[in-house]
Amino acid sequence: MQIIPLPAFRDNYIWLLRQGRLAVVVDPGDAAPVRRYLTEQGLSLAAILVTHHHPDHIGGIAELLADSPVPVFGPARENIPGRTQAVQEGDVLQIPGIDTAFRVLDVPGHTAGHVAYHGDGLLFCGDTLFAAGCGRIFEGTPAQLHASLEKLAALPADTQVYCTHEYTLSNLAFAAAVEPHNNDLAERTARCQALRAEERPTVPFSLGAERLSNPFLRVSEAPVIARAEAEAGCPLNTPVEVFAALREWKNRF
Repeated sequence: MQIIPLPAFRDNYIWLLRQGRLAVVVDPGDAAPVRRYLTEQGLSLAAILVTHHHPDHIGGIAELLADSPVPVFGPARENIPGRTQAVQEGDVLQIPGIDTAFRVLDVPGHTAGHVAYHGDGLLFCGDTLFAAGCGRIFEGTPAQLHASLEKLAALPADTQVYCTHEYTLSNLAFAAAVEPHNNDLAERTARCQALRAEERPTVPFSLGAERLSNPFLRVSEAPVIARAEAEAGCPLNTPVEVFAALREWKNRF
């Protein structure tokens, strides 16, 4: 199975999974790049996977369904236009013609009902986890988003993470402010700067590398705690408090 990034808007990625002549798309906020690729490659759309309800993730669904009335899988606790199957934690999706089965994970925080799809070492996590960062908290709580990130971080280290925005360089700049002496972070920044200089995506990325350089996955590390406390101006007694302080700082960064 091939996985193709389809750039959309300013910094979105719509992920297209192709196997043989079939394709599955994840979070099609814009129908145009999907339609164009399907036509150019002579592919048939088999299904749509949706992680959450924000317009830049669902905006193209209606147009795609007008072309191909395919199944639309989306979070049970959110309003997803055209959804044919509501999914939640523990559900397993098997799309005919696509070998990979995807297990659904509930990952609330960015939105109240956000889900992710995990299977065969692949993770499609929408706006919950980004390269060196995480989503803003719009509908959930810091405790929810922290728990969701911990759930994702517990997946195997070789998991390839497909998030839906090219935020990596700005996230790495914030991560360097949190941990200026993190060598893994410095090396990752150099690699990602080289990729972007060639206009290549920094996504996907491995979960193992993410654990070494994403401050939101490192809230129990002493340097991260110390820097978050300095920014917050008070002691932070739990990982959730550290996470909340980092997220608030990132909002202002």
